[in-house]
Amino acid sequence: MASATLADRLAALGLTMLRHDRWLAPALGLLAACGFQPLALWPATLLGLAGLIALVAAAPGWRRAALLGWLWGLGHFTLGNNWIAAAFTFQAKMAWWLGWLAVPGLALYLAVYPALATVVGWRFRARPLAMLPAFAGAWIVSEWARGWVFTGFAWNPLGVVALGPFARPGLASLAPWLGTYGLSGLVALLGCCWWLAARPGPRGARLVLALAPVVAMLLPGAAPLAGGHDGVPYTLVQPNIAEDRLNDPANYENQFIATALLSLPRNGARRLVLWPESGVPDYLRPGYPAYIYRATTYAGDPVLARWRIGRVIGPASLLLTGTADLSVSPQGEVTAARNVVTALDGAGAIRGSYAKAHLVPYGEYLPLRGLLAPLGIDRLVPGDMDFSPGPGPRTLDLGPWGKAGVQICYEIVFSGKVVDRTHRPDFIFNPSNDGWFGSWGPPQHLAQARLRAIEEGLPVLRATVSGISAVIEADGRVRSSLPWGRAGRLDGRLPAALPPTLFARFGNVLPLGTAIGLLALAMLAMRRRRGYGVIT
Repeated sequence: MASATLADRLAALGLTMLRHDRWLAPALGLLAACGFQPLALWPATLLGLAGLIALVAAAPGWRRAALLGWLWGLGHFTLGNNWIAAAFTFQAKMAWWLGWLAVPGLALYLAVYPALATVVGWRFRARPLAMLPAFAGAWIVSEWARGWVFTGFAWNPLGVVALGPFARPGLASLAPWLGTYGLSGLVALLGCCWWLAARPGPRGARLVLALAPVVAMLLPGAAPLAGGHDGVPYTLVQPNIAEDRLNDPANYENQFIATALLSLPRNGARRLVLWPESGVPDYLRPGYPAYIYRATTYAGDPVLARWRIGRVIGPASLLLTGTADLSVSPQGEVTAARNVVTALDGAGAIRGSYAKAHLVPYGEYLPLRGLLAPLGIDRLVPGDMDFSPGPGPRTLDLGPWGKAGVQICYEIVFSGKVVDRTHRPDFIFNPSNDGWFGSWGPPQHLAQARLRAIEEGLPVLRATVSGISAVIEADGRVRSSLPWGRAGRLDGRLPAALPPTLFARFGNVLPLGTAIGLLALAMLAMRRRRGYGVIT
């Protein structure tokens, strides 16, 4: 009798949900976004997904299913990307309140991707055991597409939730075989298990379905894998310069001094010094017109600017720092800028550089400038000049300091696009300026950097202006970190890389292959003519 009463209550709740599905769907999307950092409430994500699949399964047509998926995505991306609104507080050319329009405005577009996944899932609604793999497989493909369509916005894939609550990476330990998008499909499956557990069927099967996601998410993950010996010593610096002062020329000298004082050598040993994006306000390359150096560069001379940096780090050190390079016309006009990392040795000589390839729309360039600029829409980060992209992932051979793969700031979120696979580095350096990311952006950024480490089997070292800076082991564990809003330095030896993972060899072929397998399984399940309860 008790079980029947509970079933009746669940049925009544389900009918109430269906009557209000257009309002419930965005609420469930908001709930699901609570699984991301800084809240990290993974049960909320699974509940949000379970509720979505329940609404979609009961939808009377594919258009309704698409609408529900889109409304779910609207709530999901509005909360998860709320940090974007903070960027408007640092741009005097636009009102701060526009940020609270831009966040849901972006969500209007991003919500298209979960809508596509729900349409595919709805097509298999006749059999729940077919609907689950179809929905998960479609989710993998939709997230992968979100990572490259219109240059891509790969922020906060569901796979981030798989990192779990422990220091070890939990379910994310599967990333070397599934990739991040494959992990997203797995998280979607776990959420669907809770939906199946609430449906009529054998009590034992429902109990297993209810407990399986809990057990999976609470597992601490695989034990740390053995790599080689740790590498050369490093000093990683977080100067904690306020965003509203970072781009003020009047503060450039104080900014350099603050960074330099945190970087002084403590012995004469060889070491690698890591400064964040925007770490050096000076132009370091020669050949620009004199007026450019006079306005920004120490003593108006790039040679002296490089010399004093070399004196700061010491003769046995090599510096990797964020700065900017320019392209200048024969007439002395600046035609383009690049966001770069420059390698500088203790003698002040440039030993190599990397130019950021995946630029942030509205942050580093303004799309459709001729159309949007007259409307008063500008870049979110101060500055009038758009940046131009570099050629893509490359490895900097730093000689005795190792081989560095570089991904500047936002680039690190693009699964499968962070490493030159033909010249595998020893580590990935991820300098960043998270100061305009609000309080939610930095922990989300760090979580995605952890996934890149696990996928590629490479340590990731993040040097940020104001936090969160961190040294991440090749298995995704955070060895050490500096919190948001605090100046400091981290010293140690470069963590060892692991042998190339399966993902390092094949990239996103793996999650796409997983998606194809899930969709094939769904089609096979649709052909079953017999079954009962939760397995029909």
